Amino acid sequence: MTDSKAVQPPRVTLDDVRGAQKMLAGVARVTMMEGSRHLSDLVGAPVHLKCENLQRTGSFKLRGAYVRIAGLSPEERAAGVVAASAGNHAQGVALASTLLGVRSTVFMPVGAPLPKVAATREYGAEVRLHGEVVDETLAAAQEYAERTGAVFIHPFDHPDVIAGQGTLGLEILEQCPEVRTIVMGIGGGGLAAGIAVAVKAVRPDVRIVGVQAAGAAAYPPSLAAGRPVAVERPSTMADGIKVGRPGEVPFRIVGELVDEVVTVTEDALSSGLLLCLERAKQVVEPAGASPVAALLSRPEAFEGPVVAVLSGGNVDPLLMQRVLTHGMAAAGRYLSLRLRLTDSPGALATLLSVLSGVDANVLDVSHVRTDPRLGLTEAEVEVHLETKGPEHCASVGAALRAAGYLVMD
Repeated sequence: MTDSKAVQPPRVTLDDVRGAQKMLAGVARVTMMEGSRHLSDLVGAPVHLKCENLQRTGSFKLRGAYVRIAGLSPEERAAGVVAASAGNHAQGVALASTLLGVRSTVFMPVGAPLPKVAATREYGAEVRLHGEVVDETLAAAQEYAERTGAVFIHPFDHPDVIAGQGTLGLEILEQCPEVRTIVMGIGGGGLAAGIAVAVKAVRPDVRIVGVQAAGAAAYPPSLAAGRPVAVERPSTMADGIKVGRPGEVPFRIVGELVDEVVTVTEDALSSGLLLCLERAKQVVEPAGASPVAALLSRPEAFEGPVVAVLSGGNVDPLLMQRVLTHGMAAAGRYLSLRLRLTDSPGALATLLSVLSGVDANVLDVSHVRTDPRLGLTEAEVEVHLETKGPEHCASVGAALRAAGYLVMD
């Protein structure tokens, strides 16, 4: 009979996390914690933001990568390391390797954002672009490891990586000893597992909540099945938590120690990112905004004091532009309307006067006068407006209808 203990993933202990913390002294920053008055008012209890977006390389990934590479034998270091990532893990491995004097090769998808590719190279890694999706990139990195003897550094499925990420949990307890709930994004599970190991060993009463994007939520079905289950074609703007299958090592820890895993929509992620930027003055990526999205979605579900971990800030500027536009629309700050009006001199000016009267800021106007769908004396106008929120959007629509305009769906 096979010994079931032989196939169990290795455990991670509080001593492992404390050892990682000593190893990271002088390497990883002790990132600041900022209070959020807006979220505190919403939740009805103090909410603090753990700003790991201000960590070296822009995310928590440096912690786990450094601990993993520092634990390699001299022979393994001499062979170099290899990783696969679209961004944060790539940069963490690159900097950790350079600090430790280890040669690093990082495989990244062909479509990886150029700023992340450039940053990974600047941190000292040799970057190889391969594959259209991360799974193809991962396969290429693993093949490289087998062929060259380089050590593959997994982004989340290794005890040393989890212990490194767990140092965040110790910092949270030191900076906010009265904490009752800790909320963080969860992809493969390394961060959530590490924080849970550290916090539950010291404060078992603290509630640990993981947040996944609804379109890439592998943990809920995996926890229900009692084993890691893959999600086909995960889809979300939050590439930092866009993981199709939980890791074997973090999965068991999450199942035992994380109290709840919740999901958030893309609209909520956009709104969370926008709130971080506008109210907290923190630049975060969508994955880093996921705990804020959870607080916005269900503020009554979190007992305070709450610590929300802003796990990363490496957002591509083009994605930031799209996400902010989406977030403002989700928050009722943008309004797009199509209207029919009489095609006569002054008709457009009259429409703009109505919009000015309700204090709607016109961003763009598209005026169509020739279209088979239109009558001989009709024109169609599409207007994009900046508004002050859902109530203002409703008042704009009401004012247009009161003025006799036909607002199209």
